[in-house]
Order: sequence, then structure tokens, then C-alpha cells
Amino acid sequence: MTEKELIGKVHSSVYHQCQRRGYAAPVDVLMDVGALPKQKYEDWRLGQVDYLEQVCTVNLRKLSFIMHQMRIYAQKTGLKPSFCYYKQWGIKRKMGRVTSR
Repeated sequence: MTEKELIGKVHSSVYHQCQRRGYAAPVDVLMDVGALPKQKYEDWRLGQVDYLEQVCTVNLRKLSFIMHQMRIYAQKTGLKPSFCYYKQWGIKRKMGRVTSR
């Protein structure tokens, strides 16, 4: 995929997400563009994959380029940035609470 095609896909994805939900999330853009398979994203959310970058189908340069294009589109259209935190859903050991009878 050439850079021009990628730019078009990223801008289109951000536009459609903003129209549908009122905001655009980076992982949703990555899934729309085809850089992140939905199943691999769910595996990461469930704690089966350590880093989201491990399961992306493009290299880090393209991931950086996609994020850069999202910033460019947001600046051109006047979108406001907000803090985004992705939390894994996986079950982990809880420390500190021990009960004895």
C-alpha cells in the first residue's frame, strides 16, 4: 500500500468515526486501515499478548506514519485531543488481600 492510499484510508476512517461516534480512537483507525486484526486486538485486551505493536501487521515506521496522519487530520479539521488509556481486560493475580479462618 502506497503512502497516498494509506493517507486516504486514515483520513476516511477518522472522518467516519467522528461522524458516527463523535470521536476517533487510534486502535479503531488501525483496525479500519488493516494494520491491526480484530482478533489480535482482542487477544491483547485479554492479556494474551504483551505489546499491541507485536500483533500489528505493519512495521513501526508505518504505525508512526498512521499516527502522524491522524494528528495532521485532527489539526486540519480542528479536533481537540484528549487523553486515551487502553486497559487490558485479562485476569491477573490480586495482591494484598489474604483471608484466613
